[in-house]
Amino acid sequence: MSLNYTKKTLDYFLKPKNIGEIKKPDASATIGNMVCGDQLNFTMKVEKGKIKNIKFLSFGCASNIATASVMTQAVKGKTIEEAKKLDWHDIVKDLGGLPQQKVHCSVMAIDGLKKLIKDYEKKLKK
Repeated sequence: MSLNYTKKTLDYFLKPKNIGEIKKPDASATIGNMVCGDQLNFTMKVEKGKIKNIKFLSFGCASNIATASVMTQAVKGKTIEEAKKLDWHDIVKDLGGLPQQKVHCSVMAIDGLKKLIKDYEKKLKK
């Protein structure tokens, strides 16, 4: 079986953006998919209500890496409220589509973002 990845998906897989880990982040989150075994770790810095920096580490497939990379690019520089509006459909569209069996990776990237924002907002209340 061959997966028909778009050129953009392959580019983000081979040259991911925002890969790594932020030291002393304002928020962090880990999310995984028990079915496929993929995992994402996110760290984020926020300044004046905007996402100044966001990074990720991945243990997963090409789609996992590409979707996390697109998501981090999409929210960097945005306010937390703007970032909350990002949807997995936006990621799939930005990549020019994903094979049906890999769409769950875009959902996982968004779920990771939601978990990251929840961690940030929880720390703000302390």
